[in-house]
Amino acid sequence: MGGKRSTLLRREVDQVLGHYDIGTVTEVRAFERGSHESPKAVIRTDRGKFLLKRRPERDDPVRVAFAHSLQIHLLKHHFPLPRLMSTTDDGLSMLTYEDSIYEVYEFIRGNRYDQSIDATFSAGRTLGLYHKLVAEFESPWDPPPGHYHNSEMVHEAITTIRRLLLKDKPPDASAFEKTPQILSRAEAQYRAAAAAAEEIGVSHWQRQIVHSDWHPGNLIFEGSDVCAVLDFDSARIRPRVMDVANGCLQFSMITGGRDLTTWQNEVDMDRLIAFLKGYEQVIVLTKAELNAIPHLMIEAIIAQALRPIMRSGTIAGLDGTNFLAVVGRKARWIGEHLSGADIETAIHPEPKLDKDEDLATP
Repeated sequence: MGGKRSTLLRREVDQVLGHYDIGTVTEVRAFERGSHESPKAVIRTDRGKFLLKRRPERDDPVRVAFAHSLQIHLLKHHFPLPRLMSTTDDGLSMLTYEDSIYEVYEFIRGNRYDQSIDATFSAGRTLGLYHKLVAEFESPWDPPPGHYHNSEMVHEAITTIRRLLLKDKPPDASAFEKTPQILSRAEAQYRAAAAAAEEIGVSHWQRQIVHSDWHPGNLIFEGSDVCAVLDFDSARIRPRVMDVANGCLQFSMITGGRDLTTWQNEVDMDRLIAFLKGYEQVIVLTKAELNAIPHLMIEAIIAQALRPIMRSGTIAGLDGTNFLAVVGRKARWIGEHLSGADIETAIHPEPKLDKDEDLATP
């Protein structure tokens, strides 16, 4: 998060849009969401609204090509996502101009995730549909490497954060004194969860394309239904349960305001179950996958907290040490209160017998 937000210059916008046939531009407005390194602008024309995006510097064209090939495949199967616009020069879905890569999408109107059970169910169902549509898809380009499960990059990140946070004593001396303990606990929790998932066999399961960033900010809703999925840049090839577990985490999280002491440790079980029930409307998970979900949720919450803290020592402007302490408490709650058996029972409850039904009848 951190860092000054990059912007698009009007001259830059005009030069780039000159390569697209989207009509006469009537308005250009900065769209300050997402990565600070990837500036965006809403473009209004006499043909509608579009979103112009400049990708981060030094972005890999192969990675972009993989993400675009995936989106084009999904569009052909009527999956809900914004349509990529092609250039008039060569009909490509990306434009390289002055060493930068640009994309233009149709602008999708909608609302944000409202944390309702119906919206959560739709989020799970849409992930199931995504997995079903991409299960057999093969792109001519390779996806980027990396994932949150059993990753050496996570251990390296903890080492980097330990060096970063302990370099200078912060104003909050109590937090400073607790930093080594908090980091060691996070590392131990991550290693234990990864080992448990490995014992179940996660790394040996069938792999396919996964989204890898399935969270509320990447879904647009119309009412309680998902009307568009965004951001396919993190797509990888991994066992599908890694996506499912991350979705369970993201759509069941209970967060708070700027005061981290007000954050609750537990997850919203009603939303977690709604997400899984939505997913299973399309794809039924195995018992082994359900058993792996709590362990993978612990790995995901720790790994995802480390990335921004490693860059700046903070996350969304919040103190990195204190935030990791919250993450540690949430991870401990998941480990103590969630099990695959409990999840399975909640998703597939035993059918209730009518009070007059004869139990002895075969």
